[in-house]
Amino acid sequence: MSIKAFKYRIYANKHTTEKLHWVLDRCREVYNAGLQERRDAYELAVKRHPNYFDDEARKQLTREHAIGYYEQKRELVEIKELRPEYQEIASHVLQDVILRLKYAFDGFFRRVQNGEQPGYPRFQGRNRYNSFCYPDGAGWKLDAKECPADKKGRVKVNLRLTKIGPVKLHLHRDMIGTIKTLTIKREGEHWYAIFSCEIGKPEPLPTSYEDVGIDLGVAHFAALSNGEFIDNPRHLRKAEKQLAQAQQDLSRKKKGSHRRKKAVQRVATYHRKIANQRKDFQHKISHKLVSQYQVIVFEDLQVKNLTKAPAPKQDEATGHYLPNGSSAKAGLNKSILDAGWATFTEMVSVKAAWAGRTVLFVNPFMTSQRCSRCGAVVKKDLSERWHRCSCGTELDRDTNSAKLILNLGYKQLSGGTRPTSATA
Repeated sequence: MSIKAFKYRIYANKHTTEKLHWVLDRCREVYNAGLQERRDAYELAVKRHPNYFDDEARKQLTREHAIGYYEQKRELVEIKELRPEYQEIASHVLQDVILRLKYAFDGFFRRVQNGEQPGYPRFQGRNRYNSFCYPDGAGWKLDAKECPADKKGRVKVNLRLTKIGPVKLHLHRDMIGTIKTLTIKREGEHWYAIFSCEIGKPEPLPTSYEDVGIDLGVAHFAALSNGEFIDNPRHLRKAEKQLAQAQQDLSRKKKGSHRRKKAVQRVATYHRKIANQRKDFQHKISHKLVSQYQVIVFEDLQVKNLTKAPAPKQDEATGHYLPNGSSAKAGLNKSILDAGWATFTEMVSVKAAWAGRTVLFVNPFMTSQRCSRCGAVVKKDLSERWHRCSCGTELDRDTNSAKLILNLGYKQLSGGTRPTSATA
């Protein structure tokens, strides 16, 4: 079975919106209290023990004194007796908060075991904790999952939340499958309902006999191996002046004032619009690629490494710092992040899995310097946008890279052959 999420905008009156904020704050309070309890238990019973530095003793003490999910889940009954206001929140919502904390610690222990950067679970501020979840069908009721056949455009249906009240949903598309969970999420001043639905195995698209290699870039968003280019919309760059003005207005407002709150919402609105524009563009392009091509090959780019700041340079004689190109690199990093390469490739991978397509990632080493026809190394700096090789190949630099990426993708396939409906 597959899981698919459907996200809808919530329209609520002022009283219901305040109630949603109140529930979210109480859930955040439970999360932070549970985190503090786990930290205190480890600090007092394990870390301060005289045998703490003995590995076997520390593991034994941790097993004996550590507080887990089920212990904290049982404590919710006592919390409701001491704090009657928590009786105004559905029980499964509070239980899911404890489960979320458990997942945070599970991820922490997994990273420690794998030798990664641990990232100990942190306390959640009001701007970081932005959702609560109904983990099953209890506590809410949706009047309709599908738009009526006789209505088109904006269709609103009722979502009834126990102990919160009814809200309206903008049902812009039909929901399919069996609803498993409901998550209420705050994004800026807007609220959204996210339904996780269990659906059957999707039907693959008919087999296509076109393949494509894609070279992601900044001048063009993508260059395809067939010679086509996808223009870079540069959503952040286009809205940069307005966003900078809004951020300057925010910096001048007094902390804690009503005007500062309005300025914060204005900045959040600009960011949300930019993010929505970028996501809309990526969804359309990824859908188009998956619909047309059977094999799609990308470079395995490490965006986190590509956007690192350059190392500082220091004069050994004077100790002064020398120019290291950080200003130019900052502009390039902004353009890379504005393009959203990582999100785009993830979208293509997910859509391809649903459609029965093949997505491959190849090593990006020397893909911009080798000839796609003969494989010879043709050195070029970034200012050279045209590829010329002694074998007679002349074409755009990015198109040459896309062709080379496709050839590397074929080598990853069994026997270097094109996939069929059986192997796709």
